[in-house]
Amino acid sequence: MAFPPQFLDELRVRVPVSGVVGRRVKLTKKGREYHGLCPFHNEKTPSFTVNEDKGFFHCFGCGAHGDAIGFEMRIGHLSFTEAVERLASEAGLEVPKATPEERVREARRASLHDALEAACAFFEKQLRQPGGREGFAYLKGRGLSDETIARFRLGWAPESREALKSSLMSKECPESLLIEAGLLKKPDTGGASFDYFRGRVMFPITDRRGRVVAFGARILGDGQPKYLNSPETPLFHKGGTLYGLAHAREQARERNTVVVAEGYMDVIALHQAGFPFAVAPLGTAVTEAQIEELWRLAPEPILCLDGDAAGQRAMARALDRAFPILKPGFSLRFATLPAPEDPDSLIKAGGPAAMQAVLDAAQPLVEVAWRLAVDGRPLDTPERRALLEKDLLEKAFAIADETVKWQYVRTLKDKLWQAFRPARPAPQQQKPGPRGTGRRPQPGQTALRGFDGRIVGLGAPGALRPPFEMAERVLLALLAANPQLFDHAHEELGRCLFSNVLLDNLRRGILKHLGATRGLDADGLLDLLRADGQGPVLDTLLDATERRLRSVRTYDGIEEAKALWEDVFHHYTRKDLLADVNEATERLAQGASQAAWTRFEAVKRHEAASRSDED
Repeated sequence: MAFPPQFLDELRVRVPVSGVVGRRVKLTKKGREYHGLCPFHNEKTPSFTVNEDKGFFHCFGCGAHGDAIGFEMRIGHLSFTEAVERLASEAGLEVPKATPEERVREARRASLHDALEAACAFFEKQLRQPGGREGFAYLKGRGLSDETIARFRLGWAPESREALKSSLMSKECPESLLIEAGLLKKPDTGGASFDYFRGRVMFPITDRRGRVVAFGARILGDGQPKYLNSPETPLFHKGGTLYGLAHAREQARERNTVVVAEGYMDVIALHQAGFPFAVAPLGTAVTEAQIEELWRLAPEPILCLDGDAAGQRAMARALDRAFPILKPGFSLRFATLPAPEDPDSLIKAGGPAAMQAVLDAAQPLVEVAWRLAVDGRPLDTPERRALLEKDLLEKAFAIADETVKWQYVRTLKDKLWQAFRPARPAPQQQKPGPRGTGRRPQPGQTALRGFDGRIVGLGAPGALRPPFEMAERVLLALLAANPQLFDHAHEELGRCLFSNVLLDNLRRGILKHLGATRGLDADGLLDLLRADGQGPVLDTLLDATERRLRSVRTYDGIEEAKALWEDVFHHYTRKDLLADVNEATERLAQGASQAAWTRFEAVKRHEAASRSDED
């Protein structure tokens, strides 16, 4: 069976050769390669190598050579089709079914590649001709060396409507093919086709394998548009392509970093200055597809943006695109250039060291999201701070991955608390030990408090408050045993963040399954949770809860379960109020200032009102 080349390319990216080989051969990394004993012949001294950047293995002893698919064929004695299907299954890729029409399309794609390669060679040649003198002078004036010009295959499109057309069009390369490749344009009103690019410096755009798929072009002078890209074609999709990717892949993987600049010249200047892991989107904000492509090179790409207003807007758009697709270990970092510099001008003014300093100061995505949310924003009233909290949490809840989502919720809530909590005065004297324990908290310990705020023991930083953990267990046990509570309780439970990570994971699992499958009974829910790996914590939860309650399964009806839920949840949510009372009391003990006394009176009034509501 013939597989489409783009499918095989995707498979090789998703299943790296070192991973496939490493399952059967113990590999040791030496420089850019991995070494080990050849599995295809008996040897005592390693002569077997794996080169991840080039995507192949080779044995200098027996001559065995190939990519990940070839290794799987040899080691498993499989056919090509069987090896592809096995690796595709591991990678989660659906194997395409080739049809006669698909085979025709693949042949057409090969012809398009040939046409674009011929056009690239034509533009390169024109740059060195008398007609390309202006373009060559522009590139040299920007500080590019002959080596850099040749490496990036820069060229010149003559100021002619038919220069490329007359050079390339033939029986093997008909007009229809050149139009489909985006090299010629046919007027909507009819008439003869003409060259799409004219009087411009040409920047070939390649796929990850280095094959030309499109062009970017810059006009010299005051013409518009300043930059012009090829139209969308069967080979070129603007939102899924990165300029410079083929040049940057090897160095980006080796150094575990990739820098995203804003334009063609920025990328070329960075490569020439010693940053050969730079790429760029094609004149637009970074897309989700481009972020996924970047993550194949490095887990935290650095977006290097201008410090002007346009750069800040680009940063905000990148954040909006990135938030929904964040996943454990994969994010973005942001480096801001000093206005009005771009990478090219900064390197010219301060050298590579100035550029490196900018990259070293790159901030993680969460810090940039916080800064963009608060900069220039009045936050002097509770209502304005509430709007800030709403905006930030909306971003966090847009994250699809549950683990990352709740880490962001915790982090952003902590930032809000730290930003707006009252400042504590410095302690004036040693305080006595906590009431009820006879001991002072030691460094690294936290006072554990009950529902009434009384200290009941000491623990490590972040230690659980036992009464609150018991409330969390009761709430989860009630919902697990009585799924009918979901409609009544899901909003309240969805806003909670449990202090015990295992219980919080179970909380999210219960909400996920009951939200997806209405009418699910208790046994069905428990089966789904156990299938998620929640069995041990679920068993502990139900056993421990039933020892303290008569049984979560013995209520006469849903109303009794609902009443217990409301009672437990009401007491559970008082923990935030009690924390405020404890904090205000501590501040007053440290220094009886007017501000401390006012804070203490306010929270005590709040506590009294809460108690009267209970009565």
